[in-house]
Amino acid sequence: MDIDERFYSIQQISAMIPTVSSFIADEAATVTTLLYDSRKLSDTVHGLFFALEGRRDGHVYISDAYNQGIRNFVVAEDKIEPYAFPKANFLIVQNTLEALQTLAARHRDRFTFPVIGVTGSNGKTVVKEWLVQLLSPDYQIARSPKSYNSQIGVALSLWQLDRTADLAIIEAGISRPGEMAALQRMIRPDIAILTNIGPAHEEGFTSIDEKISEKLKLFEGAKTAIFSPEYLRGMLVPTTARQLTWGMNDESLRITGYRLLDETRCQIHAQYLGEEITVIIPFTDAAARENAICCWAVMLAMGYSQKAVTERMALLQPVEMRLEMKKGINQCTVVDDSYSNDLASLAIALDFLQQQQQHAQLTLVLSDIPGATAHEEDMYERVSNLLKNSKISRLITIGPSLSKYAAKFAFLKHEAFPDTESFLAAFPSLTFQDEAILLKGARKYTFERISRLLTAKSHDTVLEINLSAVEHNLNQYKTLLPPSVKMMAMVKAFSYGSGSFEVANLLQFNNVDYLAVAYVDEGVELRKGGIQLPIMVMSPRPASFDALLAYRLEPEIYSFAILEEFVGVLNEKNFFAYPIHLKLDTGMHRLGFSPKDINLLARYLLQTTTVKVQSVFSHLAAAGNSEHDAFTETQIATFKQFAEQLTATLGYPVIRHIANTAGIQRWPQSHLDMVRLGIGLYGIGENQGRQDLPLQSASSLKATVIQIRQVPAGESVGYGRRGILTRDSAIATVSIGYADGYDRRFGNGVGQMVIAGTTVPTVGDVCMDMTMVDVSGLQVREGDEVTVFGDVEKLAKTINTIPYELLTGISQRVKRVYYYG
Repeated sequence: MDIDERFYSIQQISAMIPTVSSFIADEAATVTTLLYDSRKLSDTVHGLFFALEGRRDGHVYISDAYNQGIRNFVVAEDKIEPYAFPKANFLIVQNTLEALQTLAARHRDRFTFPVIGVTGSNGKTVVKEWLVQLLSPDYQIARSPKSYNSQIGVALSLWQLDRTADLAIIEAGISRPGEMAALQRMIRPDIAILTNIGPAHEEGFTSIDEKISEKLKLFEGAKTAIFSPEYLRGMLVPTTARQLTWGMNDESLRITGYRLLDETRCQIHAQYLGEEITVIIPFTDAAARENAICCWAVMLAMGYSQKAVTERMALLQPVEMRLEMKKGINQCTVVDDSYSNDLASLAIALDFLQQQQQHAQLTLVLSDIPGATAHEEDMYERVSNLLKNSKISRLITIGPSLSKYAAKFAFLKHEAFPDTESFLAAFPSLTFQDEAILLKGARKYTFERISRLLTAKSHDTVLEINLSAVEHNLNQYKTLLPPSVKMMAMVKAFSYGSGSFEVANLLQFNNVDYLAVAYVDEGVELRKGGIQLPIMVMSPRPASFDALLAYRLEPEIYSFAILEEFVGVLNEKNFFAYPIHLKLDTGMHRLGFSPKDINLLARYLLQTTTVKVQSVFSHLAAAGNSEHDAFTETQIATFKQFAEQLTATLGYPVIRHIANTAGIQRWPQSHLDMVRLGIGLYGIGENQGRQDLPLQSASSLKATVIQIRQVPAGESVGYGRRGILTRDSAIATVSIGYADGYDRRFGNGVGQMVIAGTTVPTVGDVCMDMTMVDVSGLQVREGDEVTVFGDVEKLAKTINTIPYELLTGISQRVKRVYYYG
C-alpha cells in the first residue's frame, strides 16, 4: 500500500469529529494511530490520544501521555488546561467516546468494499473466524481482532481498514440498551448476521424482547439480513433488500437433519431453493453445528455455489475460545467454562463435555444462574431436565437458589454449597479422582479460584516475558526510522523462545507492518490465534504449500526450483497475483538468488501473472561487527543494484529490505523501504550502534529451590562426581535442567543464578531436570524463587555462544508467563 488511508492532518480530524473548540500548537501534525491507554502507547509522533471516561478517567493520564511524546489529544470540556501542555494539540468535545466512534465511522465511510456485521449472544467470534477461513481464498479480509466487539473495540477495528482489504467482518457486542445504535452507525454493515439470542448479558435488559430489539438495530440499512427466526419471538427484522433465514422450519435454508459420521464429523442436511443440499463439518457438537449453518447461509447469500461451500466447510478449523480443557488433579480433566452461565451455554458446554471420552464419570460444578429471578423455579426445572438428558453423574452446586431447589436434582449425587467460600472451605474433604469436571459459573462466583484448585500444578520453571518491555523496545527502534519505513517483526522460533502468538498479538496491536516466521506451521498457529497481519514464511517447503495458501501466508522464494513448484501449485488452484518475497544472496551464501540470476529471474516473472513480487530482500552477514564494515557496505550496494534492476524490469514497485536488528542501529543507509527487527525486541541490541538505545530486558528464566542439604567437605555433588566440595557447604537443588534448556556447559561453576538478590555458582554437572548451586552462608529456604538468567547477553558469553541459542533453546515444557509491568 503506497498511501496510508489513516494518515490525517489534525485539521481533518477536527472536521471529522464534533469539536466544540480546539487549541492547535502544531498545525502540521498528522495522525495515523488512535490511543486511549497511556500504558500502551505507540507511534507517539502520529498518535491521537482519547481521554475516555469509564472505570478510569483518561484525563488523569494526559500528563503521562504527554511526557511519553503524545502531542495530539481529544478531551472533554472543562477537564484539562491546554496551556499546561504548550506543544500539544487539543480537540475539545462534549463526549470523548462519541468522538472516537464518530472518527471511526467517518474513516469507515471512505471504503466501498462490503462490510459484514456479526451480532448475537454466542458464537460471534467463531462465526467471524470461520467466515474468514471460508472467504479468504477470494477476499483480503479485515476483521475485528479476536473479540473486539465493544464500544471501543469496534471503533479500533474499523480504524484498521485500508485499501489492502476488499471485505471486512466486524463483531458487534452489547450489554445494555442504547449500545447497538452507536455500533451500527460505525459499522453500517452491508450484510448483517444474527448468530442467536440467549440469556448472556440478560441482566442489562428488562426483558428478552428488549434485548432482541436492541440487537436487531444492527440490521438497519443493511442490504442483506441473515438470521434464524426462531430466536426472534415473532419480532420483525428492520427492512432490508434481502433476507436469508435458516432453521428447522420453513426457512430459506431449511435444516432437515443431522447425521454423525464418526467421532469428529457431522453431516448437515438442508433444503435451499427447492434442492436437497448437504455439508460435512469436522465437528459434532451443537454449537459448532449452529455456527456452521450460519456461515453456510452467509456463503449462499454471497452467491457461492454449493460445491464451493461443501469443499470449504469440510476444512473448517477450530477457533480458540474461552472454554478450555486442562489437565486436572488426580488424573482428572477440567473443562473450564467459568466465564458465563446461562441455560443455552450450559447446554452447549454439557454437549462438549459428553464428547470427552477420557473418563467414565462426568461431574458438573454449577453456580446459580443470574437473571432468573422472575421465573426461577421454571429455570431450574429446565436445568434439571437438561441434566436428566445428559451423562452427568455428580453435581456440585454453588448458590442459594440451587440449594433451594435441590429436590429437583435428587436423581444425581448432589452436593450443595451456599457460596464459593463454603465450597473452598470444604474442598480438602471432597474427592476428585479420574473424572471429567465441567466448571460452569457466573462471574460473581469467581470460579477461577475453584479452577486453580482443580487444575494440576505445572512445571515450577517459568519464562517470564515483560510485554511492556517488548513494546518499549519496539518503540525505541522506531525512533531510528523515518516515518515512511515499514517494520517487519521476526517471530520465528517461537518468538526467540518467548511465545509466538502472545508476542505477535502485541506487535499487531502496535501496528507493525509485517511478521516473519521460519516455517508454515508457525504462521498457521498465528492465524489460528487471530493474527491478521501479513506473514512472511522464510523457509517454506513444497509439502506445506496447501496450508500456506489456506492461511494466507506469503512465502520467501529463494531458488528457481521453489519458484516453479509454487507457481505450479498456484496454477492448479487458480490463484492470481499471489504475493511472494524474493530472497537475494549478497554474501551470506546460505539461501537466495545470485546476482547472475537477475535476467533469467526477471524474464520468468514477466511471463507469469500467478505471482506478484511483494518484496525483495537479503541478509546482512555481519552488520554488528565493525571489523566487517567494508563487507557490509558491499552487501548493501549489491542489494540496491540488484533490487533496482529487478524493479525496473517488473515495472511496479516492490518493498526492499536488508536491515536486521544490528542494521537498524548501525546502518541507516540500509533502512530502505522496510527493516526486520528481531532479537532487539527482547532487549538485546547492538552496542556498536550510532547511538545507544535504552532497551529493556524482556525475559527472565526463573525456577524454584526444591531442596537444601548440608554436604561436608570432600563429598561430591551430581553425576560423574565432578562437583567435589572443598568446604562444608549448603547445596540447593533447583528445578531446572538441560531438558528445560539450561545448557550443560553451565555446570561446575560456569553458570550462576540469583537467589534472594545474591549470585550463587552452580556445583557439579547440570542434570536433566535439576541443577545444584552453592548457597553456603545464605538464608535460603525450600520454595524460594531462583533467577536462572536475566542478562542473556552476559550469560551467553560465559559459554562462548550467542543469546539467540539460549533463548530459542528454552524447552516448551517451561511455562511462559506474560505480564505488563
